[in-house]
Amino acid sequence: MTQTAPDNALGRIAAGDAPVLETLLEMNLDAAERSGLDAETYMLVRLAALVAMDAAPVSYLITLGAGAEAGLTVEKAQAVLVAIAPVVGSARVTAAAGAIIRGVLGAAALAEPEIPEQRTP
Repeated sequence: MTQTAPDNALGRIAAGDAPVLETLLEMNLDAAERSGLDAETYMLVRLAALVAMDAAPVSYLITLGAGAEAGLTVEKAQAVLVAIAPVVGSARVTAAAGAIIRGVLGAAALAEPEIPEQRTP
């Protein structure tokens, strides 16, 4: 039995054909401009908000990807997690770290060109 990707949807998303994600990015660009914050500070604030609301892995992926383009370093992102831990709690920060890892690993999996065949016993 061979497993195939439905309509190659994951491949299209990995290649950048993602209208929902594009719409979200456009909305965020408008908010960044209206905030009056520099790009790095804006991304750090967003990261803190994502942790506070227990966001999904893809939310971290989008924010950290945009943050990397704005010059956000891993060290500064970690500093935000340390700074907000007393407010949001260690469980929330630990969950955020796990979600960040899952988001990054999920993006890497989407970039895989093929779905391997599954063996039958």
